[in-house]
Amino acid sequence: MSELVPGGNVPLPGGILTIRVPGPFDVSALITDDTGKVRGDADFVFFNQPTAPGAGLDGQALTVDPAGLRAGASRLTVAVSPATPGTPLGNLPAPTMRVTGADGRLIARFTPARPQRETVLLLAELYRRGPGWKLRALGQGYADGLAGVARDFGVDVIEEAPPPAPREGRGGPRDQPPPARTVPTDPDGCLRLINSTRASAGSPPISLDHRLTAAARAHAAAMAAQGRLASEGADGLSVHQQVTARGYAYLTIGEHLVSGPRTPAEFVEYCLSDERARQTLHEPAYSEAGLAYVTGRRSGTLFWTALWAQPFSRSGLARTAAEVIALTNAERTAAGLPPLSPDAPLTDAAQAHSADMVARDFYAHTSPDGREPWHRAAAAGSTRRSIGENIACGQRSAAEVVRGWMNSPGHRANILKPTFTRIGIGFAGGGAAGTYWTQLFGG
Repeated sequence: MSELVPGGNVPLPGGILTIRVPGPFDVSALITDDTGKVRGDADFVFFNQPTAPGAGLDGQALTVDPAGLRAGASRLTVAVSPATPGTPLGNLPAPTMRVTGADGRLIARFTPARPQRETVLLLAELYRRGPGWKLRALGQGYADGLAGVARDFGVDVIEEAPPPAPREGRGGPRDQPPPARTVPTDPDGCLRLINSTRASAGSPPISLDHRLTAAARAHAAAMAAQGRLASEGADGLSVHQQVTARGYAYLTIGEHLVSGPRTPAEFVEYCLSDERARQTLHEPAYSEAGLAYVTGRRSGTLFWTALWAQPFSRSGLARTAAEVIALTNAERTAAGLPPLSPDAPLTDAAQAHSADMVARDFYAHTSPDGREPWHRAAAAGSTRRSIGENIACGQRSAAEVVRGWMNSPGHRANILKPTFTRIGIGFAGGGAAGTYWTQLFGG
């Protein structure tokens, strides 16, 4: 497997290739000849036009058969954009492209430099070289959406007058007006029962979110197909990756994966029967939910997935980071040490590392490209002479993550190191564990 950098290339095997970019992204492709221009709109594969000769888009998976591309095609360029149109890519986890061959073997992976205001990124291009094909990593950004990319590649774009009110949908040249968003309903009265028990515990009501509901339904179906409770489906996608794949970003998340209850009342009763499950059901921070159940074909057992979340916001992320710092400084004060001051470069490096762990699906101090904490700090502009890092995954709150660090001798030593004076906090939701935390210290 090749870990590519911008401009790097790798030869491709014959047969069908699959290109994926996990996370809250839409994938698209442009098919061109040696001039770098498309022949027409049919050479643009995107959400509203998912097929072309030799290329097909199914959700986030782009399949390409270079030998099957239309006559004269010598290049296919892969682009990525936010699933929610207009969102700057800098507000999302760093996109990571994975290319696998017909045998399922991972051929190449590429994570570009973290974008900022761009709303579309050209990730890579497949190009003909002699009798074979190669893959080249790009990383070129556009701030004017898919329309800007399309113009550069020769696609005719019809400019339409802006609608009188914003409408949700996925962007693209020649978009038809998007269909009205489906609002999740509660035909079984499950939400009513849940909000009733939340009210008895003094917690605010929750509302259903269509993305969480879709993720819950997909995961419940995956468990029903396997005939067992599991945090991952047969495809390896965790329940949290099902959430982020649908464009839902969160600050904290909880889930109930349950089999057996035959009615919503029995499901709620189960959630109240265990202390930890009850705490999740009553957690005041959660404001949105997704609920679904699917019947197993062989057993007839009902498999339930309930997702509870607090949606992501910049202000919420800042509050979470501030809470981690306050709890960390409380531990230092109790040990007779001076508090740590927030540091912007350390914060940028910590946030980028948490997002990177989600995007590239790893959990380590050393990045897949070999970078260590001090490399990332320096790249973010830090001039601190000494650097320390704590990471954690799976914790659902600032209190839980700081408590975990303090219960670990190595992490505790970093928090209570006298020579450290500055701190930065990073957090990202998604991946296999659901949450990824980074605490970066400088002295």
